Amino acid sequence: MQKDSIEIIVIEDEEDLLELLEYHLSKEGYTVTGFLSTENVEQFLEEETPSLMLVDRNLPGMEGSEFIAYLRAIGYDIPVIFLTAKDQESELEEGFNAGGDDYICKPFNPRELTLRIKALLKRAGVLQKQERIKYKMLTMDLVHKKLFVNDELISLTNLEFNLLHTFLKNIDKPLTRDFLRQEAWGQEGEGVNDNAVNVAINRLKNKIDPQNDQNYFHPVWGVGYKFH
Repeated sequence: MQKDSIEIIVIEDEEDLLELLEYHLSKEGYTVTGFLSTENVEQFLEEETPSLMLVDRNLPGMEGSEFIAYLRAIGYDIPVIFLTAKDQESELEEGFNAGGDDYICKPFNPRELTLRIKALLKRAGVLQKQERIKYKMLTMDLVHKKLFVNDELISLTNLEFNLLHTFLKNIDKPLTRDFLRQEAWGQEGEGVNDNAVNVAINRLKNKIDPQNDQNYFHPVWGVGYKFH
């Protein structure tokens, strides 16, 4: 599961603030769906499974904490952060009692909000799922930088690990050698020629699929490589 598959719902009636939140969260790699009121949110939840909700307290129609209390009552347990100008102790308590997991008072720093989101996703066990990527026979442990092929530990260099991680984040997309240099080699990539990229990919292929049973790597004429 990639980070960009973590979906966040934002319910905020101030359009400018909603757009700003959507911008910052998208920049962090989340998929964001915004609503200006609670209308249509329940219908959306019947079809999608977001990982977190940001909910303004002062909403038209149904107040934010009332809406969350309602969702909790009908069985939704999605983590919720309230966005609120209501910072009195009793009002904050009201939000927690309604089923909120955290709150952030307006005006707030977008960086603080993204850190709170990350912390709540970790507590909810969502981010832990991002620590491993599984694809076909491959399992990448991103925390310990280990690769398993059919549960067998395969020794990769740092570069090979970064290269494979880049391909796994972009399955079925044609990737240029320039992009691979930038992602896998970083700053050192400037001095790496096309031939060195080809050699690194061949070495990686021989480690993860020596018999070419899976046929992972596909050259794309005039572009680079695609991982399938």
